[in-house]
Amino acid sequence: MADKTGVSIAFRRSADILLRGAGTRTIKLRIPAFAIPGDPAEQLGLAVPQFQDIELAPSAFRTSAAKTQEGKANERELIVSAEAVEKLAGSHDYASARVLFASAFGVLVDDALLTIVSVTEQEAGGRACAYRLTLREETAAAV
Repeated sequence: MADKTGVSIAFRRSADILLRGAGTRTIKLRIPAFAIPGDPAEQLGLAVPQFQDIELAPSAFRTSAAKTQEGKANERELIVSAEAVEKLAGSHDYASARVLFASAFGVLVDDALLTIVSVTEQEAGGRACAYRLTLREETAAAV
């Protein structure tokens, strides 16, 4: 059992090193901000929703070979360190990484907001090493 744990830790560290070497773009996850306790406007649903942008690092963004079809959205891929995602989920009181990504408003890549289409857990040694996010960039419809 101890050997399997050591192997999974080594896989996670290797994934982090590979992601750090992949690029230096600014990638941020846009999530809802914490509620303000005791605020009457928020309790009645009258307050404007607030968001916070949290950096996802290390991560690798791929503009992919997905073909853009006329009137359809471009799909991109983002691979994020599982350790970074789990720390973020824990510090913001999310039950899991899946819940974190489900509640996120989107991903900011160089100030462009992309929608999260799907999340896949990448495993090695029995533990998650990274999360692969499929993102969609909405294209303007031609008029």
